[in-house]
Amino acid sequence: LKLQFLYLIGNFLLHKQLSVTMGGKSSKEGSSAPAGKVAEVCPGVTKEVVEAGDGKTYPRSGQPVSVHYTGVLENGKKFDSSRDRNDQFAFSVDAGQVIKCWDKGVMSMSLGERAILTCQPEVAYGSRGVGPIPPNSVLKFDVELLKLL
Repeated sequence: LKLQFLYLIGNFLLHKQLSVTMGGKSSKEGSSAPAGKVAEVCPGVTKEVVEAGDGKTYPRSGQPVSVHYTGVLENGKKFDSSRDRNDQFAFSVDAGQVIKCWDKGVMSMSLGERAILTCQPEVAYGSRGVGPIPPNSVLKFDVELLKLL
């Protein structure tokens, strides 16, 4: 709940603060890439595949998904982890429930994929920061797409 609250607050602040349009389509580029390959998902979001997914089952806009994640600052300091709590995190992709980096990054992942999403501040929490996340932070999330709900 803590992270969900942070995402909701951060997403609200991000939408109020920025007028960046990422477009209505998600990029699937790099989705079935071999482990270790880094690809740009959209401006401000890169994805490094850690474990390939099935390569054919992708979330649709608005579809609920379940993930495990660990979030760290650029210096490696962990600020949150569903894995540590053993509690999967569910949200609807591309519905504004999470930061834009997650919306675009998770939509580019196939079922079972595990990837490192690197989020620039403009698609994360911007110049305000939230809770343990300082302003203008580059964030890294180790995300595993567990289920499409």
